[in-house]
Amino acid sequence: MSEKLGPRTFGEQEELIFLGKEIVTEKDYSEKIAAKIDEEVFKFIDSAQKTAQNILAAKRTLLDKIANRLIEKETIEKEEFEKIIAEG
Repeated sequence: MSEKLGPRTFGEQEELIFLGKEIVTEKDYSEKIAAKIDEEVFKFIDSAQKTAQNILAAKRTLLDKIANRLIEKETIEKEEFEKIIAEG
């Protein structure tokens, strides 16, 4: 699902049964499309990484509280974890 390629599936999968089960993917698209797929996958991964970094940066203080408590106790019960989250 990308803006450039749309909601499409690339590559046909077949299951071959010969001494077990194998899945074979048949390439039914050009090298040009393969390059576009790689580009779009890279964009998705890059965007997800940036989103994760932003969330971690925004929640850094809270994550540090949880980490410090875990260093002290090794484990935190659900109630204690929820209390730390609520105190924010």
